[in-house]
Amino acid sequence: MKILFDTHTHTLASAHAYSTVQELAKRAADEGMEAIAITDHAPAIPDGVHPWHFINLKAIPREINGVKILYGAEVNILDLEGNIDLDEDILKNMDVVNASIHKPCYKDLGAEDNTSAYLSIVNNPLIDVICHSGAPDLSYDYEKIIDLAKKNHKLIEINNHSFYVRKASIPNCKRIAELCMEKEVGIVVSSDAHISFEIGDYNNALDMLKEISFPEKLIINRNLKAFEGYMAEKGKELYTYSY
Repeated sequence: MKILFDTHTHTLASAHAYSTVQELAKRAADEGMEAIAITDHAPAIPDGVHPWHFINLKAIPREINGVKILYGAEVNILDLEGNIDLDEDILKNMDVVNASIHKPCYKDLGAEDNTSAYLSIVNNPLIDVICHSGAPDLSYDYEKIIDLAKKNHKLIEINNHSFYVRKASIPNCKRIAELCMEKEVGIVVSSDAHISFEIGDYNNALDMLKEISFPEKLIINRNLKAFEGYMAEKGKELYTYSY
């Protein structure tokens, strides 16, 4: 199958990424994709972007080279209470809010405490996607979190980038995907692109999902219409940015 909407991409606004919005959109168009979400890193990570970046996303056209552009952010989970590093008034304007643990912003206190942090995040109505959460040194109770994700209409990310930069996560990513399949919880398959050449590359993630016979209907970003429908069921309106 082909992923037509990428929910997790970074521009050079995140200083450890290397492409412009235009370059990401051109690559997406060349790959025959329908849409990408621009989800740069929130401020707590050392080279994250200033809040003004998210306030000024209206400067980015909603369509470039025939590719729909969704506005978003990758926020950092900061502590066991699930605090994050962007204000509510910013997040409520975002089409896609990804939440991740990055070590520079978070102290790992063990599986029980990590589970508490994720529980708080999954209970946060402003969060849409739990991202790249399979790191073995940031373990948590997968089943408990996935059960709550289903209840709260959250998506679990299978991150293709992890197959290159977080290889120790791969067995856990597979286990997470198996639990999502068992419990019928929606996932997204993302590139987590940090350069335009990674847009459209989901092969490792898709190969793993094929290996476990993961149903296509649960891959919510398989196309933009499926994602829009899922968000409508959740009660979230897209494309309502009002800054």
